[in-house]
Amino acid sequence: MDRNPIVAGRFYDDNPRRLYDQIGTYLDAAGPMDQERTILAMAPHAGYVYSGRVAGMALGRANLASTIVLLGPNHTGNGLPLAVWPSGKWYIPGGAIPVNESLAAAILQAAPKFAEDSSAHLYEHSLEVMAPFLLELGERRNTSYSIVPIAVAEPHFEVLQETGRALGRLLASWEEPVSMVVSSDMSHYVSARRAKELDTLALDAVKALDPRQLFQTVRERNITMCGVLPMSLAMTAALEMGATKAEIVEYATSGDVSGDFDQVVGYAGAVVS
Repeated sequence: MDRNPIVAGRFYDDNPRRLYDQIGTYLDAAGPMDQERTILAMAPHAGYVYSGRVAGMALGRANLASTIVLLGPNHTGNGLPLAVWPSGKWYIPGGAIPVNESLAAAILQAAPKFAEDSSAHLYEHSLEVMAPFLLELGERRNTSYSIVPIAVAEPHFEVLQETGRALGRLLASWEEPVSMVVSSDMSHYVSARRAKELDTLALDAVKALDPRQLFQTVRERNITMCGVLPMSLAMTAALEMGATKAEIVEYATSGDVSGDFDQVVGYAGAVVS
């Protein structure tokens, strides 16, 4: 089953030439790619005018394997808690990215909570917004990326931990290198000062490579980080894959673009190796 874009022309330009020129500007700001293989990268998924620079800096720095597990939140409430898109292609303006069907099938067998489900993805924007970046990165790096999209709405940390460990064991033993990309924004609709204060607490847990601390901090401090669930799962998997270092590449808010610092959304880029 193929997926067609739903937010082209809204979150990002639907004209391929303008779109990839814009993404190229964001990637150019990242500087040189890391030498170490990236196990996990986190990037934001708002409209590109607001979050594109941070996403470009994170994904441009990341030394991604050609096979990528994409994990993001489920904003729509549709579908199952750990929904794997199993096959076909994800179309975006100017091209498409194939789903790695063999890895998707293996993920579905790796843990009982993973389930084949396209309905969680059909109207969800968080992973689609990552796809044009991967298409442009592939052009720049002469690499053809394949993906396994997973929408994560599972609210219980113990399930995220168990599933993350199973995913990490699978990816560590997979026949070719695999990276993960998590799509997440940070605090929503608070002042820029408050967003920075709260998001720093969450990002400190990311830097510490402590998924339980991240999950608990976000819950206890009421931080509106929409991707805390996929990030908790992916960080757990990254530890199984031997992760030892996490870096926050960039942080910004929507106020940096809009000039409204009273009600902002926070954006962070991170790279784990």
